[in-house]
Amino acid sequence: MKHIKAIAIKFVSSLVLLSIILGLFFDMAFSNILLISLVLGVAAYIIGDLLILPRTNNTVATLADFGLAFLIIWLMSENLTYGDNHFSMSLIAALGVALFEYMFHKYLARNILPDRGRQQTTTLQYQTEASEELTPVRPDVRTDTDNNE
Repeated sequence: MKHIKAIAIKFVSSLVLLSIILGLFFDMAFSNILLISLVLGVAAYIIGDLLILPRTNNTVATLADFGLAFLIIWLMSENLTYGDNHFSMSLIAALGVALFEYMFHKYLARNILPDRGRQQTTTLQYQTEASEELTPVRPDVRTDTDNNE
């Protein structure tokens, strides 16, 4: 039930955001915006929020969501609409989606994702052994010049 609520929040927020950016500024039809929001919401939730965010941090997941949003918006707007400025339209819309995703990831980390995701982001501390000698010195390994001295 928690995941359905999170997907609904993500879908409604991205629909409103993309309606403002794509609909008002770039005059895209609402049916196309609805389809883009649906595909983007499901893909970004599965890839960015359930796979990447628990294994990394908020910044990495936001950058991945930016790339995914740009790719989905650009490909779908290229195929669904006619126009010549799909690249800048997709870039501006992906920036808006990335800003929303940064705040949405904080909500997910607090309320939806289990604690195992937070434990994996800790700093790992590795220790190594060190010795004073680089090579072992044994009597049977020495050369004849070492034995004469």
